[in-house]
Amino acid sequence: MRLFTRLALSAVAPLLLAQTALAAGVNGAPAPFDKGGVKVALVSYISAGDFFQAYQAGAEAQAKALDIDLRVFPGRQDAAAQREQILQAINLGVSAIVIDHGLPESLGDVVQQALDKGIKVVAFDVNLNNPKIPQVEQSDHELADLALKQVVKENGNSFKAGYVYVAGFAPLDRRNEVWDAFKKQNAGVVEKARFGNVSDTTATSTADQAKAALAANPDISVIFAPYDEFARGVKLAATDLGIANKLKIYSADVSTADIQEITEPGSPWVATVATNPAVVGAVSIRAAALQVAGQEVPHQITVKPTLLTQEGLRAANVQTIEELAKKVPAFNASDAVTASWIPDKLF
Repeated sequence: MRLFTRLALSAVAPLLLAQTALAAGVNGAPAPFDKGGVKVALVSYISAGDFFQAYQAGAEAQAKALDIDLRVFPGRQDAAAQREQILQAINLGVSAIVIDHGLPESLGDVVQQALDKGIKVVAFDVNLNNPKIPQVEQSDHELADLALKQVVKENGNSFKAGYVYVAGFAPLDRRNEVWDAFKKQNAGVVEKARFGNVSDTTATSTADQAKAALAANPDISVIFAPYDEFARGVKLAATDLGIANKLKIYSADVSTADIQEITEPGSPWVATVATNPAVVGAVSIRAAALQVAGQEVPHQITVKPTLLTQEGLRAANVQTIEELAKKVPAFNASDAVTASWIPDKLF
């Protein structure tokens, strides 16, 4: 999930980045990929932050391998701007649009315009409630479930908890469903504070809220923060308050910066559950390519997550995403939506 963040974007003149296609085609691929240069747009709601940059890098790598002319519209957490970018992509004559996050209520009509023109659409972590649009997700239910199983393993099923959540974003909403069920199944888990912020400064804004929540509830021993920017903010608050040794933080998603924060001495951030965002980006492009080639794509496309503990990362001496991918092969691949003609050796 990486959801969200950064700066406002003018809807009048959004920045458009283009990947130059070689137009050489892919051997053995069906039309139109046998000739190459197929135009595909990646329209993001957020593009800043490690997760989103890795997602984009994976999308670009898969596009390059398929000789796709990928047009990347960088998101700035601006719903109006994202709508405008989708309209621009339509006017460019793209064959497919990949939508990375966003607010469903602001996208329905412009996405329908794309579908009406025969443009294929794929959505990552935004639920557009349309049977014609494949939904790529990180198996958010499984992701939250793995994290909470680790919480119980390390803390039992009776403790005071803090929870970081902002409604309205598909990945967080799905993870919240698991948290709500978890509390019903574990009556000894008491949610003492709920807070969260999604903005252009998510981590620092969350840190301010976490300080207030932790100061008011000194008996909180566990924080479930199912988005790594949330976890980073809580860690910052715990460090500033001098209570890092009394708190355990469990999160979702991972980046090189996260790994360094998790493994540093005295860190209260003890576990995260994640997919490789670069792999998710590649899967999103593959889903679009298969549709353009007229091949069947399931409506729900799931990339399975991996539990990463502080202890395990330290033992394996993992310090970067690249090292993680080498030492945990399952983190670096997915067999979701692929075909014999789609190159899969990307990273």
